[in-house]
Formats: sequence, C-alpha cells, structure tokens
Amino acid sequence: MVNELTKLSICIATYNRGLFIGETLDSILIQMEFGVEIVVVDGASTDNTPEVIAKYLSSYPEMRYYREQENSGVDRDYDKAVGYARGEYCWLMTDDDLLRPGAVSRVLESINGTFDLIVVNSEVRTVDFSKVLVMRFLKFQGDREYAAKDKEKFFSEVADYLSFIGSVVIRRDLWMARDRSSYYGTVFIHVGVIFQHPAIFVVKVIADPLIIIRYGNAMWTSRGFEVWMFKWPQLIWSFSDFSDQSKSVVCHREPWMLIKKLILFRATGGYSMHEYKHFIAVKTKGWSCGVYMAIALFPAAIVNLLASFYLVLCNRNARAGLYDLSRSRHATWVSRFLGRFL
Repeated sequence: MVNELTKLSICIATYNRGLFIGETLDSILIQMEFGVEIVVVDGASTDNTPEVIAKYLSSYPEMRYYREQENSGVDRDYDKAVGYARGEYCWLMTDDDLLRPGAVSRVLESINGTFDLIVVNSEVRTVDFSKVLVMRFLKFQGDREYAAKDKEKFFSEVADYLSFIGSVVIRRDLWMARDRSSYYGTVFIHVGVIFQHPAIFVVKVIADPLIIIRYGNAMWTSRGFEVWMFKWPQLIWSFSDFSDQSKSVVCHREPWMLIKKLILFRATGGYSMHEYKHFIAVKTKGWSCGVYMAIALFPAAIVNLLASFYLVLCNRNARAGLYDLSRSRHATWVSRFLGRFL
C-alpha cells in the first residue's frame, strides 16, 4: 500500500552482486531525502550479497530488504519490488550502476503527479568506470515531454533506450494495474508494462545523464545473442499501438537475418555453432543456411580483428563496440590496443 509520505521508492532487483551493489547503494544513500525509500529484492543470491546488504540495514531505516527463497528471474523480482514499495513513484534502479550527484532531487522535482512515466538519461562507462564510452545515451540537449498525440514520436525516439531498466521511473498504481505476468521471461518487463495496450504516453524525459552505466556487466550477457536477436525484437514488434515504421526505427523485426549483426556477434564470441544450431538452423534453408553456418565456423579471432579495424576506420564514435571487441575472449592484442586507446 502506498504511504502518503513516501514520494519515491527506488526499487532494486539483485542476484549475486555482492561485488557491486555496495557501491550502487553508496551512490544512492548519500543523496537520500525525506519521502524516499530503497526496496531491495534479492533473488536468492548464493554469494555475499546478504552480508553486504546487512551492513546498511541497521544504519538506514528507509531501506528494506527482501530475500527470496528461490530465484524467479529478473522480471518477477522487479515486479515484487514494486509490489513491496510504498512510494507514489517507483524508480527501477539497477544493482551495479551509479547515481550521479543530485539525481534523486532531480527526479523528485519531476514527479509532480503530471507524468505517468519519467525517463532518466544516462552516461555509459567501462566496467571499472574509468573511461566514458557514451556521454549521453539519449542525445537530447533539453528535457522533453510527450502526450498521447506524440505516441509514435516517443516510441521511435526513446523505446530503444528503454531496454535499460534503470532509466524508468513509473507511477506505482499504474504499474500495479497493468499486465505484468505476460512479460515474465522477456528480461524487459518494464517495456511490456509501458507499451502494452493502451500504451503509456504522458512522459517526461530528463535529458541530463543522472545514471552512470557499468557497461558490459549485465547478468544476461552470456545470453546476449538470444536476447538481442530474438527476445527484444519479438517484444518490440508485439505492441499493437505502434506502426511498423516506428517499430523498425527501434529494431529490425528479425535482426538475426542481418549478416552484419551475425558477424559482430561472431567477433565478440556471442555467435557460434551452438547458437546456429539452437536458433538459426531451424529457421533457414538453402544457400542462406550455408552462409549463416559459415559465419559461425569462421575463426572468431580473425573476425574480431577485422571488426575492430572496421569500427576504427568507418565508425570512430563506436567506443562501446570497440570495448566489446577488446573484452572478447577472441580479442587479439591489436583489438585490445584499439579498444583501450581509441
């Protein structure tokens, strides 16, 4: 039940993040204000996450911790966190990223009851936060507001960014009133809640980056091929309120068919014969089947090197892509050099 005195609940779903969640909490707690609480749902971590959290609970009464008996997945755990929350709005914060100073007060200024959804921009850095990869994920120079008449514009401009759950601040009553269970297992329950029919349109986007993303540290990175080639596009293309044109701006309907995409996944180690047999072979036949197999069999170290040179020569702004290539197990010393210095 919502507490009238609680304006904002920062909801964190976590699993085995003992190495990171303390730093995340420190970045939040240092800027706590009256009317703000933190709700942490732990999906049965097997590392030292409970011990890390315990150090904070005695000192911060505005923080509540719920340890689940079994891991039910990130979607269910975020849903549980919102269910436990008492605030009028819920910020679906991640468990390994950082809030920039002033982030909480900036969000509190925006949740005045006018908007159903606040989208918070972010800065992207390397895993150790030492280098900036993207200064502004959304390239907006000023805050933007969207209403029902702007639905296609909002979807095409912002939906891709909403794959990052930490960007979402949503009215709790609206979340609780909408279908969530249909989106369990998608890894993007929040996107389903926002864009299901009738989609949420009364939105404010805060253009200044208030979050620092620890890039390349997602729990599902090992399943990246399945997530980005199938789960994400299937979800985006399932929303009936938007035109195919707007959906195509967000992502290709079947990105696994794009040779360039497969080559980049091969270069980072995300596409191999395992992915080919499990996801691609059953969908193709004839010469295309042979092409997709050839990419899966081509030496990944060579593809990694060629992809690194391609990004340097043709897209010098693709720092995140170079970073991915340099961290791959197939990276050569050349790829690591380019990723580090360019």
